[in-house]
Amino acid sequence: MRCEEDSTHSAESVIMAAMPTILLFSYLFTLLAGYLLRGLNLGHLKRHGNSVPAGFEQAVDAATLQKTSAYTLAQSRLGLVESLVDSALLLIFVFAGLLPVYDRWIGGLTDSPVIGGVLFFLCLLLAKTLIDIPFSLYRNFHIEKEYGFNTQTLGLWAGDLVKGVLISVLLLGLLLGGGLWLVSVSPTGWWFWGWLLFVLFTLFLMFISPYVIEPIFFRFEPVKKEGLEEAVRALMERASLSAGKVYQVDASRRSRHSNAYFTGIGRVKRIVLFDTLLEQLETGEVLAILAHEVGHWKKRHIFKRLVKTELLALGVFYLAYRLIEWDGLPALFGLEQTSFAAQWVLLSFLGRLAAFPFTPLGSWLSRRDEWQADRYACELHDTPGDLASGLVKLSRDNLANLHPHPWYAAFYFSHPPVVQRVQQLRTCAVRSGDLPP
Repeated sequence: MRCEEDSTHSAESVIMAAMPTILLFSYLFTLLAGYLLRGLNLGHLKRHGNSVPAGFEQAVDAATLQKTSAYTLAQSRLGLVESLVDSALLLIFVFAGLLPVYDRWIGGLTDSPVIGGVLFFLCLLLAKTLIDIPFSLYRNFHIEKEYGFNTQTLGLWAGDLVKGVLISVLLLGLLLGGGLWLVSVSPTGWWFWGWLLFVLFTLFLMFISPYVIEPIFFRFEPVKKEGLEEAVRALMERASLSAGKVYQVDASRRSRHSNAYFTGIGRVKRIVLFDTLLEQLETGEVLAILAHEVGHWKKRHIFKRLVKTELLALGVFYLAYRLIEWDGLPALFGLEQTSFAAQWVLLSFLGRLAAFPFTPLGSWLSRRDEWQADRYACELHDTPGDLASGLVKLSRDNLANLHPHPWYAAFYFSHPPVVQRVQQLRTCAVRSGDLPP
């Protein structure tokens, strides 16, 4: 009997000793898989990027396709370098002994576990911000500028950076301080109270964002396009929704990319249109884009996603509690005991590994919602062909990749490939008589 116990203990010791290597190679495998998919996507674009898809003939020419391919390649190259740098720093931090050094340094600054935990994460946030600065500068002032998108000055970019950091530090500091205080007062129940705090904080941000946070960065004003606000309200009435307020935002101060979205929740929700969108699209196309967004509300996609997120967060909080209570979490990484905050870094690493296989499922669920919103837009808007033509123009003006590899799109795309969307929408328009067969 004693021999069996010794054998079991020996096997567990061997497994625990091998776990850092297993986790390291598991992470490298996910990186390699992602890079292979990226390579497939670029190779597919190189082979097929010169052909104009059906339905795009009137808007896209050979020069646009060539520019699109170059833009996609430039963005992908920068994304690859950024991913390599981030991954290398993460692996060094976790596996090369920097995490316990950093943990001890933070612990030496204060005896309070709450203050120490807040400092632990805020310092990491500031470090990540500094690391991201060169990539952001290159992306905005080289790639985006070269392809005609960037319109912001260096001063505006710097102002946005400072404001973003200050807001993040304030909000994250409050959330972390509250969460760590709950850990100190409820050592066995913090997972539930921490989750509840997370839920309330999420809803709080959804309420205050339209009135407090977004106006810090953008200027909102009533839509200036004649007759558009009345048409939007008529569209919302057909959908039996309260429109709230309809605004246009000065996105053109920063970029020529365009978008439209709903923001807020309950009585504070509003419709926001980029001024660049209003310049690029006709009124009917703008309404069709909004009809798609209305489809998300009518199909309760936003509510369902919020519920799924909060339920997933509940599971994450409970699992985190069990793993931290186990006391063996640091040993998985070959470390001795670490602080509560440091163990969350280890948990986030495990979470990235666990989430990777589910990435295509999450992407598929998101694409399913987009298809449903497209079909609803076809039913709500009088001329469903407008959504197809609007997407064609947006794809052209934003240099969207019209030839993604099917595997890459299946794994990563939250929206269906735009060529497929346009084909489906044109079919819908033909059936309704909006377009000729």
